[in-house]
Amino acid sequence: MPELTFIETTDVGATRWLEFSRPPVNAFTREMVEQVRSSVRSALEDRAVRVVVLGSRLDRYFSAGADLKEFQGMGAAGMADWVSLCHQIAELMRGASKPLLAAIHGTAVGGGLELTLHCDVRFASRNARLGQPEIQIGFIPPIATTQALARLIGRPRAIQYLYSGKMMEAPEALKWGLVDELVEPDALRQRVQAYADDLAGKSATALAAIRRSITLGAGLSFQEGMRLERELAVGLADTHDFNEGVDAFLEKRPPEWAGAKQKD
Repeated sequence: MPELTFIETTDVGATRWLEFSRPPVNAFTREMVEQVRSSVRSALEDRAVRVVVLGSRLDRYFSAGADLKEFQGMGAAGMADWVSLCHQIAELMRGASKPLLAAIHGTAVGGGLELTLHCDVRFASRNARLGQPEIQIGFIPPIATTQALARLIGRPRAIQYLYSGKMMEAPEALKWGLVDELVEPDALRQRVQAYADDLAGKSATALAAIRRSITLGAGLSFQEGMRLERELAVGLADTHDFNEGVDAFLEKRPPEWAGAKQKD
């Protein structure tokens, strides 16, 4: 993996934190976007990592979106390359076999916020401010955002949200379904880590199957989604974790999941 100058990685137990770190506002350059791609891919490929968290190292900013200097004179060919790179990250995240969480604080707009839409659970500090201001520059959010938003909050709200280009306070974002849980600012990291630790103690194969069935199944017809669910359920039947889970339940003992670090 190339050197990461704008993404700080920290492993806490089986959780890897990937935190944006480009002062003063975490504005995304091409290099930073490439580092996001490589850091996400590395975390997903690392067998010791069971949960991935997106966050920010800056106190007041989660992300200010793209550094607009990148777009000056870019043209269609350059934009095609930029969006393709963004879509590669979205595909990595949506196809991930590990839980993805987001810890959102401060100002969160544009690309950084868009990445969180591909996470499973979005935690936000109560004083966070969220927005997609791309309409203000005659653009659209390009990290598979239009597709993710429509699936997350529904077509009418997705259109209204992107048409407005306005900032949204965290409590309103919660009502809209853009975030899932509000946390006091000084407790955000602790709350997300506790949630990640709980997930890391569960069966990785079952978590992967749940994530795949829901994330991919949402884009299928109901009948096709049932076929995917059946395929995944049948596949789990021959796994260590399923057989261990059944045996542990019947024997009234804690299960020992494959690959999990056992508590002392």
